[in-house]
Amino acid sequence: MQKKYIKTVEFIRKIYGTNEFIPLHVPVFLGNEKQYLNECIDSTFISYVGKFVVQFEEKIAEYCGSKYAIAVVNGTVALQIALISTGIESGEEVITQPLTFIATSNAIKHAGASPVFVDVDKETLGLSPEKLLDFLNKKTKLRHDGLFNKTTGKRIRTCVPVHVFGHPCRIDEIKEICDNYKLILIEDAAESIGSTYKNKHTGTYGKCGILSFNGNKTISTGGGGMIITDDESIALKVKHLTTTAKVPHPWEYIHDEVGFNFRMPNINAAVGVAQIEKIDAIIDVKRKIAEKYKTFFNSLNITYVSEPTNSFSNYWLNAILLNSAQEKETFLKFVNENNVMTRPVWRLTHELEMYKNCQRGNLDNSKWLQERLVNLPSSVSKKFIL
Repeated sequence: MQKKYIKTVEFIRKIYGTNEFIPLHVPVFLGNEKQYLNECIDSTFISYVGKFVVQFEEKIAEYCGSKYAIAVVNGTVALQIALISTGIESGEEVITQPLTFIATSNAIKHAGASPVFVDVDKETLGLSPEKLLDFLNKKTKLRHDGLFNKTTGKRIRTCVPVHVFGHPCRIDEIKEICDNYKLILIEDAAESIGSTYKNKHTGTYGKCGILSFNGNKTISTGGGGMIITDDESIALKVKHLTTTAKVPHPWEYIHDEVGFNFRMPNINAAVGVAQIEKIDAIIDVKRKIAEKYKTFFNSLNITYVSEPTNSFSNYWLNAILLNSAQEKETFLKFVNENNVMTRPVWRLTHELEMYKNCQRGNLDNSKWLQERLVNLPSSVSKKFIL
């Protein structure tokens, strides 16, 4: 088995053309980032007002095929504000999945709600429509005033599936279920800019979706997020709340509710505008790297996690599935000791102290994946660009 690990290290070094340390994912700057940053600094508009914020929002909306896009400081607050703007109330519940970054559940809690965990598909890594329907049939009651949890008595208002590592979940089936059960659908598409399901961009199936532009994402603004929606009332609500709920006035400071100072700074948006201009080239390289990984691991009889059926994935993070938890730990130890960063999938959220008492369904698929899944270096290699 160690021979496979040695070959893996050698192969990854060949992709990135270095014997130095190889990180998991770093940003790549291919275009006008420095030019736009200089323009932003020269303008003195480096904070929440400026032309680059407007341009970035317009370009993201056009790219994703949504009517509106509102830029905020990160993906976590994007989800928090999306929940609040679509009507979540304190003490309500939100169905989501345990196989996701902690920010998904944190945003739900910050919005005053509690997560309820439903299992994922092994193929997509995203929320399972079958498991969702089973949970709703057995554990909830649909009334004239909404959907209620039989166990807790609380209203379940929203469902938040996640497009994990850029791979789309079966979002059309999830949407149909949500519509039938009067659930608001909000997509956590933080990792999936550029990914589509049945030729429709992730984040555009639900009432709204959220994107992340953290430093480790496919395109980056250093820190940043975006809420995308076709609903004008939601877009206006999001923009109002994230701008401290300030009422427009030529000189007075009037605020009509408790708002948030969550707008993306112009200086971050300047980087974002340059990044979105190169997104097609970035995703093209990432897909070429993914294809090389797939061919290589197939030759070793190790399962590579490919884009699901009917999907086009940005392959944000490449992943493999090993045969057992023990093999996963052995692989991680060997490869990291050889200066190639690999990481296990996140600890399942319901296993963390602050979420251990949250309601959950059968999570066998999530547990199976946690025992076996490993992420591989996924940065854009400039060897594939020139």
